[in-house]
Amino acid sequence: MNPQIKVAVIGGTGKAGKYLVKQLLLQNFPVKLLHRKPELLQLYNPLIEITKGDARDLKAILSLITGCDVVLSCLSQPIGEPTIFSDATRNILTAMQSHRIPRYITTAGLNVDTPTDNKGPQAQFGTKWMYENFPQTTADRQVEYQLLADGDINWTMVRLPLIDQTDEVVEITTSLQDCPGSNISATSLALFMIAQIKSAEFVKQSPFIANKQNP
Repeated sequence: MNPQIKVAVIGGTGKAGKYLVKQLLLQNFPVKLLHRKPELLQLYNPLIEITKGDARDLKAILSLITGCDVVLSCLSQPIGEPTIFSDATRNILTAMQSHRIPRYITTAGLNVDTPTDNKGPQAQFGTKWMYENFPQTTADRQVEYQLLADGDINWTMVRLPLIDQTDEVVEITTSLQDCPGSNISATSLALFMIAQIKSAEFVKQSPFIANKQNP
């Protein structure tokens, strides 16, 4: 078991988050899961504790992370609602500082820009497309990155291509400059995020991750 590490999870029922929760439970991590409508969930596992609330509510985030050692997020934008990412991140950072939790690992799209980037044509196209079609949420993702970059916690923002919702474990590759592939296995992503809990390799960095391409 991993009784010494209790994990707070935000966005744990989405297309990436549900695979993250599954892998955490398989590795015997105790999990606290934030959900707006827990009565709709069918999660029956003694390792799971569900906290009702919204990531835009500081009280909910404070309640979620109480007693936890690390925070993992696969938060996605709710359809038809105001942008969520910067508001949620402000709450997460405030709550983590209040509870002195040092480690935060989250996901984002390849459209987020960082100072180390040297994006190739595919990532540049994807970034431009997101700004053209989802300008507010895309810009808010960039604000989220800057909040993390300016903060004091040990964060990692994992940038993703298209997510394959599969239990298959695929070998992955990473880059701090450009997205190295067009897809990522949701299970491989989950395993990568869990590995970062104890790893300092990508602290305060935003690695791209993708399935490794066969030569």
